[in-house]
Amino acid sequence: MKKIIVFTVLITSLLSCSVDNNNASYTYSVLPVTSFTVPTSFTLGSTYEIKLKYQKPTSCHLYQGIYYDKNLNTRTIAIQTAVLDHQTCTQELPPLSEASFNFMVTNTGSYIFKFYKGKDASGKDIFESVEIPVVL
Repeated sequence: MKKIIVFTVLITSLLSCSVDNNNASYTYSVLPVTSFTVPTSFTLGSTYEIKLKYQKPTSCHLYQGIYYDKNLNTRTIAIQTAVLDHQTCTQELPPLSEASFNFMVTNTGSYIFKFYKGKDASGKDIFESVEIPVVL
């Protein structure tokens, strides 16, 4: 009897599996920051909200987070998205989307924020840099 039950469970589990992969596939894309809001100065030890606006080029671009790279007192910022592959996407541009992050000031001197603005005609990345001094 136990062998029949084990055999039945095994056959049922094998038949319930599908070899079709219906999961959506996607690739990652980095989008430019259209505009941003930063303070004119920082105070050491304080935390500030940095606000970003960006444009999704199609309805298949899904927000995945903020690209954030730090090198000493320089921060490079962009928008990360996942792009659904093999989907019917609308090209109609939605309103600007917003994202933000909290930035804690831990060093003296100035911070340089480099906001990704896209690529130029030769394919080089373009950044808008803003230097924000830290006051004590």
